[in-house]
Amino acid sequence: MQVWPGQAYPLGAAYDGTGTNFAVLSEAADRVELCLLDDGGRETRVELREHDGHVRHAYLPGVAPGQRYGFRVHGPWDPARGLRCNPAKLLLDPYAKAMSGSVEWHEAVYGHRFGEPEARNDLDSAPYTMTSVVVDPYFDWGDDRPPGTGYEDTLVYEAHVKGLTMLHPEVPPELRGTYAALGHPAVTSHLRRLGVTALELMPVHQSVTDHRLADAGLANYWGYNTIGFLAPHNGYSSSGELGGQVTEFKRAVRALHEAGIEVLLDVVYNHTAEGSHLGPTLSFRGLDNPSYYRLSDDPRYYTDTTGTGNSLLMRSPHVLRLIMDSLRYWVTEMHVDGFRFDLAATLARQFDGVDRRSSFFDLVRQDPVVSRVKLIAEPWDVGEDGYQAGNFPPPWSEWNGRYRDAVRDLWRGQPGTLPEFASRLTGSSDLFRHGRRPLASVNFVTCHDGLTLHDLVSYDGKHNEANGEDGRDGESHNRSWNCGIEGPTGDPDVLRLRRRQMRNLIATLMLSQGVPMLSHGDEFGRTQYGNNNAYCHDGELTWVHWPSAEGGDAAEDGDGGREGAAALSGSQLRPEGELFTFVCELAALRREHPVFRRRRFFRGPGEAATIGGKDQAEDRLPPGIGWFTPEGRPMTTADWHDEHARSLAVLLDGDAISEPGPRGEPVTDDSFLLLFNAAAAPVEFTVPLAPVRSGPPEGGWDGGWDGRSWQLVVDTADEVPPSAQQGRKRKAAAGERITLSGRSLVVLRSFRDVGAAPAKAAGSARA
Repeated sequence: MQVWPGQAYPLGAAYDGTGTNFAVLSEAADRVELCLLDDGGRETRVELREHDGHVRHAYLPGVAPGQRYGFRVHGPWDPARGLRCNPAKLLLDPYAKAMSGSVEWHEAVYGHRFGEPEARNDLDSAPYTMTSVVVDPYFDWGDDRPPGTGYEDTLVYEAHVKGLTMLHPEVPPELRGTYAALGHPAVTSHLRRLGVTALELMPVHQSVTDHRLADAGLANYWGYNTIGFLAPHNGYSSSGELGGQVTEFKRAVRALHEAGIEVLLDVVYNHTAEGSHLGPTLSFRGLDNPSYYRLSDDPRYYTDTTGTGNSLLMRSPHVLRLIMDSLRYWVTEMHVDGFRFDLAATLARQFDGVDRRSSFFDLVRQDPVVSRVKLIAEPWDVGEDGYQAGNFPPPWSEWNGRYRDAVRDLWRGQPGTLPEFASRLTGSSDLFRHGRRPLASVNFVTCHDGLTLHDLVSYDGKHNEANGEDGRDGESHNRSWNCGIEGPTGDPDVLRLRRRQMRNLIATLMLSQGVPMLSHGDEFGRTQYGNNNAYCHDGELTWVHWPSAEGGDAAEDGDGGREGAAALSGSQLRPEGELFTFVCELAALRREHPVFRRRRFFRGPGEAATIGGKDQAEDRLPPGIGWFTPEGRPMTTADWHDEHARSLAVLLDGDAISEPGPRGEPVTDDSFLLLFNAAAAPVEFTVPLAPVRSGPPEGGWDGGWDGRSWQLVVDTADEVPPSAQQGRKRKAAAGERITLSGRSLVVLRSFRDVGAAPAKAAGSARA
């Protein structure tokens, strides 16, 4: 075999058409061997004698895509100094772009002996571990272009590659659960019908099911256990694992882009699958343990702010380089459109505390590639001062957990929620006003972590017995409400209320300022039977049960959800269930009206003064928003602080949108009146007078009023879709009264034909 010197850059395995350059970084190593494996697992070892700046490298002519390889590192084994080199362990390349196989949990994959954590284990790990793979970088992207959807037009849909597609009846069986299924027309057309503009994929970086779960017959299904930051997970490939997973992922991205859908990746750069000091030696630990991980004062152990056993060392130039190289690779070579960063507060821990001025944020801000895509932080970790909502710098957006909590609290009837809810509804200016916009808030009611939408209104407590942890895992305070009966029931009144509550939550999400995010399957009422931490279940509990030809929404049965066989019993997919249609139409309402998608916070002192309890009439500028009691009068300080208040009216003025259009043109819209009744009993609302928008006088807004009329758009107490409700032409004029059913939301749109006599509204919202 010929061995040429090669180059120190790029790191990893780079195929150029005639051979492959290998480069790996380690400060701790005395010697590094490149190991090439054949189909029988036999190794050919090549010592990497060339090294520049701690990078060891070589070029091997004739080595082609599909070649499996790994590294063996010779160096000190001294846990007391944090050094854990062990040449008996075949190590994965941190820069591998594909990986083959899986980990078999034999003692050989551990650097130490069982029961003797400081004694080196000399068993060969090669027969029991994964290998890295040389990939072909060439791919015909055709005329692929990023959709480039602005945040104000974005609707995010969080999904699991396998969970979303495994039971889809129109996806060919051999493609279900794979990247190829994501790009199948049956899936892309469903997302388009929902109005989804960005598919946020749960982790697709190569991950590992840890030893404990494997022994229990479970899986690390969610994938938050990364071992390869540049490699798409091989378990989601229908094209093999010797590079086919890379090509298949690219094809899926291309198909989604053709449908106008961006692809966002949920990335886990805060820890790796090697776990604590008692974990396996798969890659980073054996290459250069002190350069990759945050070690404690006693270097035998790790500082863990992630709850997984380790945390990456965010002040290490090697770690920062790896993360930035990974991000750029996924944008430039895989054409993804952005990232959601898991436990992002850990990425800001350059030393002990969370620091928004950390090196990582500086690198992102100045990077010409990464700074231009969507960047979304999960703004917390489990370390000290780990909750950092609102503290990430521009251009970051954030998962807004405070939005989730406030909306859940309102609709479950928690007292004293109105001020918090009002702030979340209007874009959380208290969190994001300084240097950012409402679009920094990614709003969600449910996500992968926690109860599904159906379960949020069906269970008071978590039911995680199947996880094997005696119910200790998962959030214990879910802010959920079972509507009177825990879990499955055949009671029609309870089922009717649950359906209404799901509509309330979806409608609130779509009518809020910020960026809405749906969790996959919630449009069908997907259930996990109260399990709020289903990370370890790869099966029908976590897969989306698509509606069949015979049925509507997946969880509308009295048993809490259809079984898999029933969900697939029809030959034709029928997603026209009541909840699905409701989600589609509310998403369309948001898409068609910029008053719900403002790029700036509501103007002047109006928002802050009103939410703080000042009389709205004191404002000198049109605020674009008005807050009213059910009696139709402006909210006062006493109204905001009334612990028993569960109802309010919100007026969004379409003539007071302060931000211009893309060419500087004024943006105007219809005005909307949102009536919220989270009380159990019906509440009578008086339609307030609307402010005149003929143009403010020179001295400011005159606070005048007109005789504007309103037409009903949505009533969540009505079981028919909003499109059918609007067909009834229910109208109301200022000063008229509308009775809202208990726990319901009504949306009225301004009706400018003031000469027409408003019709009496029928149904649950009665004029």
